[in-house]
Amino acid sequence: MINAMTAILYPIAANADAALAAPLGRAARAREAERAAGEAVSFVSEPAGPAFATREAALDAYAGRVEDDRPGHAALAVEDRYCRLAEVVTPGARRPVAVRPSYADGRRWPKPAAHETRTSWRVMVSYWRLASAAPAAEPPQARKARRTGAELPPEALQAIARQPLRPVEPQRPLDIGLFETRLPESPHIVVPDE
Repeated sequence: MINAMTAILYPIAANADAALAAPLGRAARAREAERAAGEAVSFVSEPAGPAFATREAALDAYAGRVEDDRPGHAALAVEDRYCRLAEVVTPGARRPVAVRPSYADGRRWPKPAAHETRTSWRVMVSYWRLASAAPAAEPPQARKARRTGAELPPEALQAIARQPLRPVEPQRPLDIGLFETRLPESPHIVVPDE
């Protein structure tokens, strides 16, 4: 008897909502997804559908799509586990503020403030996104935007601040220090860069 391999079959779609409603197909690997879609794909996880105030409401709305650990609910098949619930900060809600340890009354942290951050529950869908449906290009890195000298609108500045940092150049090999370089005429010799 040959044991069948079990893998999650991720939907192939243009966006997360289409992945839930009407995917083009499902595939476990990128090459299978590209073959089914007829174009390049990239693996992404994005929120889909409406936000729910409680976890129970989200579990009820997505019954049979997300893993439900409540008693009396059946487990999902392995290949259908491409959705999960995530608690996210509600847009426009006040973000939590950092607090300092108090070390008072035998407690390290102070009691939480009365105003809790509002959160909601969303379903996160992992799927193969079509290359033709990829989002618009990211804004430039801050260092490049400063060099142009152009005034940027506030929305562009916020987009630049939210994106992750990317290196300017590939990391140097570990056998060379931060302030060392190789001589162009003798690449086997490492000299100080200062």
